[in-house]
Amino acid sequence: MVEQRQRPPRGRTPSLGRASGAMAVATMVSRLSGLFAKMLLVWVLGLGMINDSYTVANTLPTVVNELLLGGVLTSVAVPLLVSARQNSEEEGESYAQWMITMGVVLLLAATVLAVLAAPLLTELYLGPHTRANRELTTAFAYLLLPGIVFYGLSALLMAILNVRQVFGPPAWAPVMNNVVIIATVAVYSVLPGEISADPVRMGQAKLLVLGVGTMLGIAAQSSVMVLSLRRTGFRFRWRWGWDRRLAEFGALAGWVVLYTVVSQIGMIVAIRVAGQGTPGSVATFHYAWLLSQVPYGVLGVSLLQALMPRISRSVAQGDTESFVRDVGLGSRLSAVLLMPVSALMLTAGSAIGVAFFSLGQGSVGAADRLGVTLGVASAGIVPFAITMLQLRAFYAMKDARTPMLINVIMVVFRTAVCYTLLVWLDPRQLVVGVALSMSLSFFVGAVVGQCWLYHRLGRMQTRRTLVGVGWSLLASSIGCGCAFAAWYALRERLSGFGEVATAWMSLGVHGTLVLGLGFGVMLLLPIPEMGMIRQRLRGLLS
Repeated sequence: MVEQRQRPPRGRTPSLGRASGAMAVATMVSRLSGLFAKMLLVWVLGLGMINDSYTVANTLPTVVNELLLGGVLTSVAVPLLVSARQNSEEEGESYAQWMITMGVVLLLAATVLAVLAAPLLTELYLGPHTRANRELTTAFAYLLLPGIVFYGLSALLMAILNVRQVFGPPAWAPVMNNVVIIATVAVYSVLPGEISADPVRMGQAKLLVLGVGTMLGIAAQSSVMVLSLRRTGFRFRWRWGWDRRLAEFGALAGWVVLYTVVSQIGMIVAIRVAGQGTPGSVATFHYAWLLSQVPYGVLGVSLLQALMPRISRSVAQGDTESFVRDVGLGSRLSAVLLMPVSALMLTAGSAIGVAFFSLGQGSVGAADRLGVTLGVASAGIVPFAITMLQLRAFYAMKDARTPMLINVIMVVFRTAVCYTLLVWLDPRQLVVGVALSMSLSFFVGAVVGQCWLYHRLGRMQTRRTLVGVGWSLLASSIGCGCAFAAWYALRERLSGFGEVATAWMSLGVHGTLVLGLGFGVMLLLPIPEMGMIRQRLRGLLS
């Protein structure tokens, strides 16, 4: 429980709306450019065996980074850096220097070991029944695993920048990564020939361009972080030896590593089950999951990064009231901002898939299945955002054990649903079932997390949060109902334009009505959080 004690004076900090708004614009550009990069990959590679192999290999460096450092940094580093900076600027800077020193050494060692163990990592994720190509996946893994260093460095520098109230540049950094990926796909597309899968040749130009180019994109992203940190006046120096806060960091980090291990077990289950479907199912699940995260990345992550230093300071100052108020506000804003977008993806998922992913090497059938999977995955956006906020609230209280236990509950539930659906569903629909299991597990996580916070702190504004979620659900449902009615009246007249053109028109109708009416109705309803959004919109328009 957060202790009550006298509050020291606060320094001037950016408002939640200003901080999250600045990140939202940058993250929107980042996500849109990332979406374009993913579309290019599908257009060039299709949704088959090659994309499955590339997707699994591209997942491996992020997995290793999360297991060793990434999850720790995004969860417990911010509260500890805030605590050190509360004491003095010098202590905050020395602690950040020590974290960078520790992180770089750990990441370099992990990279060497991961590259040596690339075949074992590939086998772990693919399993015995997959339709992906093991040799090709391993070849991609050798080229992509060196990106572990840059993934970890980016996460570490972002945490340090956020604590220093610098939110914009870290949010813009992924754009550089996406630019490099787009350039890589462009070079790949003009090279002659195809990637050979039988036999796999490591020296093949297309294989090298795709693998090395993807890894260089992460390196470009971390270089932006380095330049941004230098502009804040931070000067790095190596700091070796024991730090008195190492014990506290290690205690929290150990639980976060366990959390990440549990998460990766859940992801291994999802990939293995999806891999037993039709060829391309792994890539379909991967792209659907990434697309469903776009609205959360634009709005939810921006809100979370702006809230994390605030709730961490509330804990450091013993201000329980502000802590509870900010966590409740974050949950309600997540519902208000994300519910209409989730509703759009749920109702127009098939149209989104066909409109964006049926060009080039893609096919309408594969794109439609991707869109349906996206729709099912998007049903979990709001509970996912609320769950992530709840877990960060526990981390702010320097409690990393409870998030790990909540994650165990979600992964056990998800695994049970996945293997149940593996028995029942046709292989063509298996990937949709995996997405359903993910969405349902986040509903479970949000309920468990709220109950746990109530047990820890007492009143958590649960009724107010449920009312806010209910209003946003009502407004989004009105938008969906009107969109269904409008498209039912129009689709017969527009059916002669072809599948792709019809998908674009369907997306236009659904997007206009679901988003327009969803947000419009919420502006008319008695939702207090909409006042903050109205104020922000007036500021942008003026």
